[in-house]
Amino acid sequence: MIRKDFPALGEHYFEEKLPNGLTVRVIPRPGFAKKFAFLATDFGSIDMRFSFAGKDCAVPAGVAHYLEHKMFDLPEGNAMEQYAEYGGGNNAFTNYTMTAYYVECTDCFEENLKILLRMVTTPYFTDESVNKERGIIEQEIRMYEDNADSACFENLFAAMYSRHPARIPICGSVESIAEITPETLYACHKAFYDPGNMMLCVIGDVDAERVAELAKQYTPAGAQERAVRDYGAAEDMACCETSVKKKMEVSMPTFAIGFKCPPAEDGTEAERMDIIGDLAAELLVGESSALYQRLYEQGVIDADFSCNFEHMKGLALLVASGDSETPELVLDELLAEAERVAREGVDRAQFERLKKSMLGRRTRDLDSFEGVCYAMCSCGFEGVEYLDYPALFHAVTPEDVELFVRENVKKERAALSVIEPANEQRG
Repeated sequence: MIRKDFPALGEHYFEEKLPNGLTVRVIPRPGFAKKFAFLATDFGSIDMRFSFAGKDCAVPAGVAHYLEHKMFDLPEGNAMEQYAEYGGGNNAFTNYTMTAYYVECTDCFEENLKILLRMVTTPYFTDESVNKERGIIEQEIRMYEDNADSACFENLFAAMYSRHPARIPICGSVESIAEITPETLYACHKAFYDPGNMMLCVIGDVDAERVAELAKQYTPAGAQERAVRDYGAAEDMACCETSVKKKMEVSMPTFAIGFKCPPAEDGTEAERMDIIGDLAAELLVGESSALYQRLYEQGVIDADFSCNFEHMKGLALLVASGDSETPELVLDELLAEAERVAREGVDRAQFERLKKSMLGRRTRDLDSFEGVCYAMCSCGFEGVEYLDYPALFHAVTPEDVELFVRENVKKERAALSVIEPANEQRG
């Protein structure tokens, strides 16, 4: 294994790329009782169209999430029962771009790691088990449909994007998952769960060489071919709809405002844009900004309000969300503040203060085992070294943020999604 050092953070990790293509990273935490293993694949809900093994494939919406559910089944039984035998706390998740499985424990680390490696790389799907899972996932879909926050963001993405698959909910729909069969799951596992499309990240007081040795023993040989993804034609910068509203059982309107931004195709540039976008959000309407304080004191927004930048393959956006009786006013105020920043520029002292604060928060996040592993894998799949972020922060200038605000935070890039109380008539 090779050792990679990051003096700016006082951090290091060990890395080895196995012969089958699996990337293994071990971040030492001497003296810590907890050990954490995170195995991720570069496969998420947006990966519904792809070519593999000479064929063009189109799979139903929700297949990545469905596959996540079924990976806990092994020929000899359910992996969760095996984890329980060795005291391993385990879970998994699927988002737009990644599916990840993880286990944490204080004892029996090797046994838990073996279960994780074998579980994720051993596809075992039967008609009976796949059909049984369908009812469970249908309940989960309906739960999200009844959740105002989920509905608000799903409606926002559908309003903003005409072609990109992020406009489709991660879990899919009751109708789409009805089309998923064992053959569908096997095909996606073969295309995306190849070791060369995955990363194993381990944190704790562990032997890095032993982790790599176990990964070699308990993962299969890799394939040479990689799936080629298709997210459709590039989106233009105008939103499909500028406003979408839905009534649900909520006591107060919930809203999300999105500003459509051009995606950065290069991984390093995408990480740089994340920093610039988040700085723009902080400067415009972060908790220390004049606009936030004024809107909060006037009761226009509450403490749940947030604003941040997000990106994934093929899209990027600035999102502001929260609860408000007058979400349209929040949008108007944001646009007015963006016009002021574009006209007057960024306050340099405020910019430097916010940049230091954000860098400090990012560094404190290194205390989270799950957070570090997620960021390592997410950046790694984009070809970016996560722990190089201090250099990216230092290189960002006030002019970068001014340009971002000027080009992106404007009315023609905006969409507003609102969930209104079902028993209230609003104009």
